[in-house]
Amino acid sequence: MRHTLASAGAAIILLIVALLPAAAAPPAVGLLDIDGAIGPASADHVVRSIERSAALGHGLLILRMDTPGGLDTSMRTVIKAILASPVPVATWVAPSGARAASAGTYILYASHVAAMAPGTNVGAATPVEVGLAPPGDAGKDAPKQPSPSAAKATNDAAAYLRSLAQLRGRNADWAERAVRESVSLSADDALKLQVIDVLAPDLPTLLASLEGRSLKVLGQPRVLHTSGAATVSFTPDWRTNALGAIANPSVALLLMTVGLYGLVFEFMNPGAVAPGVIGAICLLLGLYALQLLPVNYAGLALIVLGLAFMGAEAFLPSFGILGLGGIAAFVAGALMLIDTELPGYGIPPGLVGTLATASALLLFGTVRLAVKTRRRPVTSGAAGLIGMLCTVEQTGPRRANDAWVRVEGELWRAVSSTPLAAQQQVRIIGRDGLTLEVVPADGGKVAPS
Repeated sequence: MRHTLASAGAAIILLIVALLPAAAAPPAVGLLDIDGAIGPASADHVVRSIERSAALGHGLLILRMDTPGGLDTSMRTVIKAILASPVPVATWVAPSGARAASAGTYILYASHVAAMAPGTNVGAATPVEVGLAPPGDAGKDAPKQPSPSAAKATNDAAAYLRSLAQLRGRNADWAERAVRESVSLSADDALKLQVIDVLAPDLPTLLASLEGRSLKVLGQPRVLHTSGAATVSFTPDWRTNALGAIANPSVALLLMTVGLYGLVFEFMNPGAVAPGVIGAICLLLGLYALQLLPVNYAGLALIVLGLAFMGAEAFLPSFGILGLGGIAAFVAGALMLIDTELPGYGIPPGLVGTLATASALLLFGTVRLAVKTRRRPVTSGAAGLIGMLCTVEQTGPRRANDAWVRVEGELWRAVSSTPLAAQQQVRIIGRDGLTLEVVPADGGKVAPS
């Protein structure tokens, strides 16, 4: 009996030992990268990754970030998703040499866990539109005072970052300095000043450092179990890549240009179909991209006006004046189209010059074709009848110089200063309403019947 009980107890112990690793296995950790300027595509990728991570039951989502900044609207979209996330979000500035500047600083402060790798930096969170010298600055040594709109933007950004710092229990005073004074910190200094929570050179070290950390998610306490957890990478899909390509300012300008030119060619040749279809699709994609970007509407209006002028050159005999004005308006509008100085969101001057050159060549070809067409004789309509040869069908019953002639399959009444005969070839020299004025051709010879 004792032997049986001992065997049963040993079996139970072995079963418990076998089941313990499975029961103690930590939940998986999601991982996604933010590399480059934060825009509509990266914001959409982060929002959908947070939703997928929550659906998969992950214990943590890590944003590995290296960004020079980004658009304010996209940054706020990411922060709203982090604050409403049921999964804890850890933002990790990595690898070494990466940075979390401008918008990246706000996202770092908004995350449940802020981490950095050695050799990285954070800060410089002043809005890029702020700091421009207002009109009327007196001299180079005069103190620069921000305009009312710039001061309003600075105060709003400082209050926003301070509120995020207070929410996560991080250094709020330095956060405000990062906005007002554009200061930056290295990773070691950020850890000393309690700007970040963890300093980790690689992913396993980061997961080990977060093991057992307590934090609040949606107001509820949560303990992280990340040591040895498996990681699941969220790579950008076709939607993110397509959105990133369309939201590029250079691509948006190209789509707008191709779209308007396609519609112009369709109007010039009704029924061609292909230019109209391609132009309409490109124009709609370009307009969609522009509504995602910080657009200067004066620049957009100049681009549309310039393209309209260049298109009107094909219909109006201005001999290049409209076209040259259109090129000038297009170049000016393209250079001022994007209303921001963020890196990665400017339009290269080389692209503007290439488009302007292509438009000028197209304009030159259109003007040259119009001039050649103007020099050619008219071959249709009333003016096309002058000089044509025709045959007299029959003479009038009253006068020999009245007759009926056949012109391109039609019978016309004709008059002549000399008598005419049937089957005689005559030349048209004038027209008065429905009556043609003719003269004998080939010395008045009668054509063979």
